[in-house]
Amino acid sequence: MDASGEGTAGNVWPAHPAWRGRADASPATWLAGAATVFLLLIYSQAWTAPVTGWADAGDSSLLRNTFFLAYAASLFVLALEGPRSLLPGLRAPIMLGLLIFAFATTSWSIAPDATVRRALALTFTTLAGVALAGRRSWAGIAETLATVFALVAVGSFLLGAGAPGYGRMPDLFPGSWRGLYLEKNALGGMMALGFGICASAAVLAPWRRKLWSAAAGLCLLLVLLSTSKTSLMALLLGGAGMVFVWICRRGPVVAVVAVWAAVAGVAMAAAGFLLFPDVLFEFLGKDATFTGRTQIWEAAMRQLETRPWTGFGYGVLWDHRGPWDPSAWIFRDAGFKPGHAHNSWLETWLSFGLVGLVAWAIWFAEVWIRVLARLTRDAGLYLAVPVLIVSTLTSLTEVWALDYHDLQWSVFVAIAIKLARPLERAT
Repeated sequence: MDASGEGTAGNVWPAHPAWRGRADASPATWLAGAATVFLLLIYSQAWTAPVTGWADAGDSSLLRNTFFLAYAASLFVLALEGPRSLLPGLRAPIMLGLLIFAFATTSWSIAPDATVRRALALTFTTLAGVALAGRRSWAGIAETLATVFALVAVGSFLLGAGAPGYGRMPDLFPGSWRGLYLEKNALGGMMALGFGICASAAVLAPWRRKLWSAAAGLCLLLVLLSTSKTSLMALLLGGAGMVFVWICRRGPVVAVVAVWAAVAGVAMAAAGFLLFPDVLFEFLGKDATFTGRTQIWEAAMRQLETRPWTGFGYGVLWDHRGPWDPSAWIFRDAGFKPGHAHNSWLETWLSFGLVGLVAWAIWFAEVWIRVLARLTRDAGLYLAVPVLIVSTLTSLTEVWALDYHDLQWSVFVAIAIKLARPLERAT
């Protein structure tokens, strides 16, 4: 335990300036923390574009084999931290059920061998979230994640500034920064999430506030340089979520007023979108099809009519195997070849069927309910709320939920598991 009464096992950073000479600074602690940062960096996929020369290498053997290092690192962290680090995962029974269900979809999958491999990849990606939550405090989780996002941000900034031929979009959106990623929206989305994480680390670990504030500022700068307005909106709403948590922690009465104000704000925003959608589209720089996404959604829904209850098996629909495959029909109807559904909810339905979609929706709602139940009592919400806000928004246009080799999924798992644990002492 550190001076604030929080656990420090596996934290990559010493938990407090008073750590010197304490047992919690043991080599095993440092190794576990460093291994966690390493495996999360792999799941960030910030390395894939440089390795492949900024070409879409798809499901190449080189990329697949690299992820095995993350699998090994997860097992290494769990071995160092002991069996108790796995126990928090038992507090998320729906998550465990979905992992089992991913393997079960092999029975009706259109590509059973690929489903088995990707269900295993999903299991290890989820295990990374379990390892991250493990025996760490909220501050430990925030600082570990902030380290990952700060490294990605620094690498992206250096590449964009020093090698613009690689770090900036050469065509389509010339001049927009993409950093270590293939395109600008990927950088913007990661940095929008990173801003909330680094800012929360500045709150939860005040002894390193200047460091994490600078990292948050760099994330904000990169979102602006990416010119991704959707990411900027997600970043601003995530930041507003932190202010919302601060207000709610002033007391129960203030919290009730703030919640009602937030509900009213969301309702007004939804009404504004329904009544004046063109205004929002113009602000985001999008068209009414969400840059072709509605065409994907309509085409995918037509295929779901053939398998609404079972879906097509975990993680295999978009593999193009022949002219009569479901993906081939979607490509023809949409007019191009997307790599996924560009909607986490629809992707879950396509992979797991209606039963899996309902299970995921229940777990997602449960996590938000836990947030509301802790509004006045848990400082960890400075991290949980911005992450969940950004994740909720991005789930509508991107795929991260139950997605293998996806850092955002690992982060969500860690937050969900941590919220299911008893309250820590306030920081």
